[in-house]
Amino acid sequence: MAVASALIGMLVLFFMGTPVAFALLMSTLLYFVVEGSEPMVLLVQRMTGGLSAVSLLAVPFFIMAGVFMNRSGIATRLLNLAGLLTRRMHGGLAQANVMLSVLMGGLSGSNIADSAMSAKLLVPRMTEQRYPVGFSSAVTAASSLITSTIPPAIAMIVYGYVNNVSIGRLFMAGVIPGVIMAMLLMVAVNLIARRRGFQLPQREPVPKGQWLSITRAGLLALVLPVLVIGGIRFGLFTPTEAGAMAVLYSLFVGVFVYRELRPTTIAQATRESMLASVNVLFIICVASAFARFLTWEGIPQQMTELLSEHVSGPIAFLLLANLLLLAIGMFLEGNAILIVLSPLLAPVAAEFGIDPVHFGIIFIINASIGTITPPMGTVMFTTCSITGAGIGTFIREVLPFWGVMLVVLLLVTFFPALALTLPNLMF
Repeated sequence: MAVASALIGMLVLFFMGTPVAFALLMSTLLYFVVEGSEPMVLLVQRMTGGLSAVSLLAVPFFIMAGVFMNRSGIATRLLNLAGLLTRRMHGGLAQANVMLSVLMGGLSGSNIADSAMSAKLLVPRMTEQRYPVGFSSAVTAASSLITSTIPPAIAMIVYGYVNNVSIGRLFMAGVIPGVIMAMLLMVAVNLIARRRGFQLPQREPVPKGQWLSITRAGLLALVLPVLVIGGIRFGLFTPTEAGAMAVLYSLFVGVFVYRELRPTTIAQATRESMLASVNVLFIICVASAFARFLTWEGIPQQMTELLSEHVSGPIAFLLLANLLLLAIGMFLEGNAILIVLSPLLAPVAAEFGIDPVHFGIIFIINASIGTITPPMGTVMFTTCSITGAGIGTFIREVLPFWGVMLVVLLLVTFFPALALTLPNLMF
């Protein structure tokens, strides 16, 4: 009765539009009230204990590094580099939009942050080139999902902490799926641009001095993901320490190289980082308490027994999990799916012999697809609110890219080597 009351209360609050953290907090509180036998102090203890892991320090560090890099003008320099690489393609600016998400993935770590940045930076330029605003918004939102798989994605850090999976291995596991996602999105953009006559390729040569200047400025920013992954791989520092190094590097580049970070800018960026970190960590805090009472009641074990009895093998389970997560992603926010459902499904996946890193990447891709899926897609609403695109227009334009995401999801599901090759080679 207590579990049913908590779950029903959580769903009602989600559908009412209550923020994820408060929905989880109120539903957990409802469980303790209805259950009655457990002292309320356990709720407070579990919430505070949920933030005691040192690995969670990586979250504010990487958020701060991303904010500092964005404030230092790095996004504009990476856009120039992306434009240089895609200028000879059909739909050059749309292609640059996808490429920018690949380059920014190692910096922002958040698909919502990436979509908001690209919507402000790129969509006005695309409108000047006569791209329909609905198409521009759809490309921006779809390409931002690459950020969830390119390290150091915040989703990977949270998933690794919640399910006790190696964050370093998750970082490497997302690289190949992220690259495949980008390539297929660029193929889709090319086909659409050719069919609808968007922005013909630019054939005139770029002066050598300009080419070198743009490349040098852009490549300097791309040292950050190399620093993070290389440092973790060679044992120089843990993922948490890598986050601290990322902050120091972003400050160095912003203050001494690009010289766009001033004391006032640093203060604003620090405040922005603090607010973003509190939002993520508060969700983790209350989710720890929520997951604890599910464990007390044996819900994960019951799900494992139920699925083990009715599902014939790992492929059948993965397909069922994909359908479940895609359906739930239409109504629940990505962080809620990640924090609430992954502790329930990950043990079941382990029972079927599925590698926890492989399942983590599948789970993260599913949660990402939900962010551009109506009616509750957070990236969809973020992008449309900035660009002014209508939701109906956005949905029509995003359908081809949604199909691309499904292809990537199925490829990773049926070919585990796409996610596991790099982690197995490097660790």
